[in-house]
Amino acid sequence: MTAAPLPDQERRGIVRDSLGVGVATGAYGVSFGAVSVAAGLSVWQTCALSLLVFTGASQFALVGVVAAGGAPLSGALTALLLGTRNTLYGLRLAPLLDWHGARRAAAAHVLIDESTAMSVTRESRAAARLGFLVTGVSIFVLWNLATLAGALAGNALGDPRQYGLDAAVGAAFLALLWPRLHKRSNQLVAVAAAAVALGVVPIVPAGVPVLAAAGVALLAGVLMKEPVR
Repeated sequence: MTAAPLPDQERRGIVRDSLGVGVATGAYGVSFGAVSVAAGLSVWQTCALSLLVFTGASQFALVGVVAAGGAPLSGALTALLLGTRNTLYGLRLAPLLDWHGARRAAAAHVLIDESTAMSVTRESRAAARLGFLVTGVSIFVLWNLATLAGALAGNALGDPRQYGLDAAVGAAFLALLWPRLHKRSNQLVAVAAAAVALGVVPIVPAGVPVLAAAGVALLAGVLMKEPVR
């Protein structure tokens, strides 16, 4: 795959599409900011999560565990499990983007679902790099700005629980999960994970049921993996 200069028309198309994804995804950071302060985190803690973690599902997982009364360590482990998929993205994108040293380290921070999707389908290295950078950087900037706005708005409400924002963590997770339930196999895994999580609720500390559910999903992924031919 080459890194030859892109034609102007192709470049403009990639930038337009990538910015569209960036704006749509980045705006969702408002929800995270609001539910994070509703879970009991401060504004600066909420913003630090978006700056340093920058993986939406993992961030929602951590605040979800904290909101349920779980230990921060349980929340961090849950977030780490959900973030492991980014490692697989990295294995696929490393030879495609062909960056090294500091550039690779910087790119790793914006390696998320959307930036991966906007780069792996490109026919040239230059197009893949452009799609990755415009998508990743635009989402990073907008997500963090939206997180701050959501956190400040949620904090200004006083006790967010009286407005029902404490229930938004679960609603946000459901929104993330719902699009992936179009396959019957995924539906069965979701039901099994939910059953295990509900079953252990009376006997384990808060936060552990989420880890148990994640364990079910990981086990299902191993068992359902198709053999390489």
